[in-house]
Amino acid sequence: MWFAISLQTFGGPAGQIAVMQRTLVEQRRWIGQRRFLHALSYCTLLPGPEAQQLAIYVGWLLNGLRGGLVAGVLFVLPGMIALLGLSAVYVAAGDSTVVASLFAGLAPAVLAIVAQAVLRVGRRALGSPGLVAVALTAFVALFAFGVPFPAVVASAAGVGWALGHWRPDVMPATTRSNGDDHGTEPLIPDDALHTDRPSTAHSVKVLAVGLLAWAVPVAAVVVLTGTGSVFTEQSLFFSGAALVTFGGAYAVLSYVAQQAVQVYGWLAPGEMVRGLALAETTPGPLIMVVQFVAFVGAYRDPGPLHPWVAATVAALLTTWVTFVPCFVFIFLGAPYVERLRNNHALTHALSGITAAVVGVIANLAVFFALHTLFADTATLTPGPLRAEVPVLPSVQPMAFAIALVAGYLLLRRNWTVLRTLAVCAAIGLVTGLVTTSLGQ
Repeated sequence: MWFAISLQTFGGPAGQIAVMQRTLVEQRRWIGQRRFLHALSYCTLLPGPEAQQLAIYVGWLLNGLRGGLVAGVLFVLPGMIALLGLSAVYVAAGDSTVVASLFAGLAPAVLAIVAQAVLRVGRRALGSPGLVAVALTAFVALFAFGVPFPAVVASAAGVGWALGHWRPDVMPATTRSNGDDHGTEPLIPDDALHTDRPSTAHSVKVLAVGLLAWAVPVAAVVVLTGTGSVFTEQSLFFSGAALVTFGGAYAVLSYVAQQAVQVYGWLAPGEMVRGLALAETTPGPLIMVVQFVAFVGAYRDPGPLHPWVAATVAALLTTWVTFVPCFVFIFLGAPYVERLRNNHALTHALSGITAAVVGVIANLAVFFALHTLFADTATLTPGPLRAEVPVLPSVQPMAFAIALVAGYLLLRRNWTVLRTLAVCAAIGLVTGLVTTSLGQ
């Protein structure tokens, strides 16, 4: 069942959670509505992909440790296999007319998808002027001053908690209508507590096993390839990213795009957009785009290995270090969260983080727009300001046109992400082939 759910999870975290809501709560009746939302709230608070962690949480509720492992692995397996194959196609034929034309259509569509995410998350998260201010501050801090992403998230959590503690009148209501469950009693009722009680022994065991599962492959890479290899850099970077990137896949991508492009040089700016376009066309968590980043980066800097071997090893290693923390967070925290109901301090901190995520996704949208709609950009650095701006004469009209088409289909016609991507890819392909034929 979890494999079947994963095959349907296109369109980012919102689409994935919607599929689980429909399948687990409404159709299969495996879990009650309020219980599902309680689990989702905890997963949203965690760093990393919330939909993946929600799958692990529900699997754990249903069948304990084994259920969580099965749900988590099967949820990412289809996307991992699909994106590994697409990454190989990209590095092998990315310069061909057909592939380049397809990406010319997909990249502007991704820009519209990210813009849609800003609107969706904003409607849910910005329920008060105070939270709107948090979102705007997060955007300005990231875009104009280059404040580190973890500092933005930590500050937002603190502001959310402080507002809820000292000025609860400016915060939205902490309770929300869950609706009434209809039909048969769910297998996991809303009011039942999980049988696994939290304990120090359980926590120590989960931490020990999780740290060992992460450390063994990373240590092997460091010993075999050295501290300066691309494999070591990627394993350590993506391990850190898995621990600090709050707010779901789009928030993670903002941080990864900045580091992978500007710091490590694994990708060109436009390639990050192409990687996201590939991830959007595959099932499973969007965070799987990190596999594309690792694949391309290692292929171009393979060290003593064959490029294809290096790329495959890097992609699998990155996938491992990205998702191992998801299992640890759930198996460690879920027994405690099951005993936490209506905890206002956690709810307010979550509200601050979610508001900041709106600013984070907006920053990602601007980053993609700069490198999709314009061929060249410049960096302004007066005083503490560090903002990237477009070189206006380098505007690309066709990219603008495709982005507008994608925005219309997504926002006005309510098309699915996959259907929109298919249309935009077709437009890019036809345009590229016609342009090439006319130029010959």
